[in-house]
Amino acid sequence: MNSTFNRRFFLRSTGISMALPFLESLTGRVSAKAAAASSPMRMVCIGNLLGFYPPAFFPTKAGADYELPDSVQALKPHQKDFTLYSGLDHGVKGGHFAMSSFLSGVRTAEAKGMPEGNITLDQRAAETLGGATRFPTLALGSESGIHGGCLMSWTRSGTRVPPISTPRELFRKLFVSDGAADIAASLDRLDMKGSILDAVQGDAKSLQRQLVQRDKEKLDEYFTSVRDVEKQIELRRKWAHLPKPEAKIDEPNNKDFVSDLPVMYDLIALALQTDSTRIATLEIGGDFEAAAFGLNGGYHGLSHHGQREDAIKGLIKMERYQVEQFARFLEKLKSIQDGGGTLLDHSMVLFGSGMGNANSHQNTNLPIILAGGGIKHGEHKAYPANGMGKQPLCNLYLSMLQRFGAEVDAFGTSTGTLPGLSA
Repeated sequence: MNSTFNRRFFLRSTGISMALPFLESLTGRVSAKAAAASSPMRMVCIGNLLGFYPPAFFPTKAGADYELPDSVQALKPHQKDFTLYSGLDHGVKGGHFAMSSFLSGVRTAEAKGMPEGNITLDQRAAETLGGATRFPTLALGSESGIHGGCLMSWTRSGTRVPPISTPRELFRKLFVSDGAADIAASLDRLDMKGSILDAVQGDAKSLQRQLVQRDKEKLDEYFTSVRDVEKQIELRRKWAHLPKPEAKIDEPNNKDFVSDLPVMYDLIALALQTDSTRIATLEIGGDFEAAAFGLNGGYHGLSHHGQREDAIKGLIKMERYQVEQFARFLEKLKSIQDGGGTLLDHSMVLFGSGMGNANSHQNTNLPIILAGGGIKHGEHKAYPANGMGKQPLCNLYLSMLQRFGAEVDAFGTSTGTLPGLSA
């Protein structure tokens, strides 16, 4: 048993999960495979509020030798780095009201009947990390939209995770450290929150014996929420005195969501590279304005195109831009060395939507792409819409969670892992 293995085993056995940088001076003694193994897995989930026009997204041919349709043409240079899926969905209905199920497989209205509620993929993955990074997850997106803001990320207690909505806010969160006075004030606030939680939790426990079963269930939900807040407080206290990494870029100015999208992607890449977080979500929706493309009618209006040719052309124009920025992000991750490979090799990047066809308000056959993560890619995997061979989207999520390191055998509405998701 070599010293490299002994050291990694010691770090894991003590509950520490810190990734060493790739050290070129040690390459003669450590194999590329061992170096790659020392790099942590990351996860990025990108969601589109209104889906994609299906004929311009889904290839007509399955397998490895397929042509990319109009909306996803920008991904051609990376075709060996991702898998495009068709036939995957959550089996839910509700149009726009079902989009909140994109990363969970569970509508918020039905969460109470599920073993883990409507916890989303990112939040479930974050539970495996403890305090390994300053930010367990980063949620990015818009707080304006047709249904009141970003619906991408949900905690185990059924609480929506509010997003960071501008590049400047994200930059400051990642790279601007507080002064000594600010740190002291922050710690005081954390101590105050902790004492308040202790008090209300004590009062709630004293009531527990007097409650009927339904009220006890509500109280259990409350305790779950309290535990979530307690974990957040403890994590913030742990990282309060530790300096943030150097940004190496200037603080960005906020413009509009369309113009800001490439900057948000660049900041996600920096957050992963500096190990500030290993999990990020980004929802493209409410502030993604059609006017930025010289179009009338609004993004939502164009998605309900009614088969009008001009509206479809406008919609595809907006979709192509989104895919171009996604392709640029993949190129960015491929350019960053990480251990024995690249940041893309060690990052599972999901791109898709909880809306299958916005024109008809359908949540079936969701547009899904998975890139990176050291997985064998290069195909369009087409699954049957019904019957034998039908695969829930949550089967893909379960496979991703296991690859991330979570010890889980079920997630959301999964029936097992997705076949063929191999290294």
